[in-house]
Amino acid sequence: MEPELRARFEDWLARAERTWQVVVSDFLSPPDALALQAYCDRLSQVHAYGWGGYPQAERVRLALAPAALPLSEADVPLTLLGIAGNFLFDPAGHRDFLGAILGTGIVRDKVGDIWVLGERGAQAVVVPEFGEFLCTHLTRVRSVPVTVQPLDWSELQVPAPRTKHFTTVEASLRLDALGSAGFGLSRAKMADWIKQGEVRVNWQTITQPSHLLKSGDTIVIRGKGRVVVGEIQLTKKDRYRVDLTRFS
Repeated sequence: MEPELRARFEDWLARAERTWQVVVSDFLSPPDALALQAYCDRLSQVHAYGWGGYPQAERVRLALAPAALPLSEADVPLTLLGIAGNFLFDPAGHRDFLGAILGTGIVRDKVGDIWVLGERGAQAVVVPEFGEFLCTHLTRVRSVPVTVQPLDWSELQVPAPRTKHFTTVEASLRLDALGSAGFGLSRAKMADWIKQGEVRVNWQTITQPSHLLKSGDTIVIRGKGRVVVGEIQLTKKDRYRVDLTRFS
């Protein structure tokens, strides 16, 4: 855990204990959220609850409270925004929408997940205090004029992930081997992605193709989905039969 993040987290914990109230963090990246949740789980006097607007959210806010106070989704304030425009002739991706939001002056910690809805625009989760600001100041993404408005959570349109289950037999449990099988890439291409820092395992960036995986590990490549390593069995020829599940 980086020193700056640890200091902020300890401040949040101290405020929760001092005021006997729920304290909510900014949006956290997956590795930071996991690290802080694990840190909190080792403490007896406080507990934490992470929520990003829907069960599969990548970026979440952590609600922290004394152990005697129950926590739920209702303790994590979030605003859902719709960003509407005609992107038929100038398609925009996740980075375009994120860049436009940050271009208004909002820092990354105030923005949760963003998902693109094809040529219609996108939806985004933000901290409530910046919802109205974005409705006024976010007017363009790429060359496309947009309108931004708050949405009810019943209007959430997160695409259901497509899943594919299959089994591969490999000589090793190396990241480049299982990653290439899981994402349908050549092993050389997978190794290149890894060396370039584009691959994460359990939300941590891994740059060594030889990194060994185990059952339960998750491999993520932005834009290509994720692959979860399932049961691993050793064959009679000392090779590894591995169950993989790809989410895209």
